[in-house]
Amino acid sequence: MAGVGQPKGNAPTERWMRTVKEEEVEFQEYGTFAVAKQAIGRFIEEVYNRKRLHAALGYRPPCEFEEFFTAGVLC
Repeated sequence: MAGVGQPKGNAPTERWMRTVKEEEVEFQEYGTFAVAKQAIGRFIEEVYNRKRLHAALGYRPPCEFEEFFTAGVLC
């Protein structure tokens, strides 16, 4: 989160939260907080990080981008 007087610093976090809400939360009815926590965690790990393509990462999922970057392919 950004400090006082730095509203643009929150933009990436706000956009990420919107994505989670639009692509996971709005389509589910969670019986308990524990079920919601598990389902949202699964969405983040399995869908957002491994399958969902990100324009800012060259239309790659974050996990694939990280692998290329750490291997020195992307600099």
